[in-house]
Amino acid sequence: MKISKAPMEKENQETARQRVIVALDFPGKEPAEAFLERWKDREGAKPFVKVGMQLFYATGPSWVVSLKERGFPVFLDLKLHDIPNTVKGAVQSISRLGVDLVTLHAGGGSRMMESAREAAEQAGEKRPRLLAVTQLTSTDQRMLNEEIGIPGTVKESVLRYARLAQASGVDGVVCSGEEAGEIKQATSGGFLTVTPGIRPKGAAVGDQKRVMTPAQAIANGADYLVVGRPVTQAPDPVSAYQAIIQEIIEAEVE
Repeated sequence: MKISKAPMEKENQETARQRVIVALDFPGKEPAEAFLERWKDREGAKPFVKVGMQLFYATGPSWVVSLKERGFPVFLDLKLHDIPNTVKGAVQSISRLGVDLVTLHAGGGSRMMESAREAAEQAGEKRPRLLAVTQLTSTDQRMLNEEIGIPGTVKESVLRYARLAQASGVDGVVCSGEEAGEIKQATSGGFLTVTPGIRPKGAAVGDQKRVMTPAQAIANGADYLVVGRPVTQAPDPVSAYQAIIQEIIEAEVE
């Protein structure tokens, strides 16, 4: 009896889809909505989307709530960094939006991250998962040592922040695909690695310094991939998105 591969292929598609986060790097609501309209008549669930500072400041919290109401998983990338009490209050407000992921800077220290975790836990089962930003993918060795004044290599700084973040009770980190594997080894199971700077083969690197293809990042241990311009600026964004999904599926099969 021949067994259909369709259910397995659909499951693989869904699993891979959940791991790709599309960065809505638009200046305001109108272009963002025009982009999301491309998924209106598509079969399957809505793509996971990232709302960063520019778009959030342009549209406000109510638009983020509307995304959730329409079925979009949301990664709110605000990179919170302030005194512990202020960050705690910010996370309390953000938790009411129903978003799935929120970022804060590991550089804010353990007490700040612990305060954020306490605020998130108050939301119960619908709490957002917290991600600590280690070093931005635009940070290179010279910038780290000479401008920021942190000694050692970028990777050493990233691993130190990752250990601190886990000890503070946050759910994972934002890191380059280059560091994802070592972070997995340096932390315990279930600690998330979310990787920006993803560029499919042949895509322009732009202002990112530490980039990887989707297949490379998955092979190196990344849990989520954040993809912006290669999808949002593609002639056919949906096809570009699907090509990344397929690359992840092929990488996992290998």
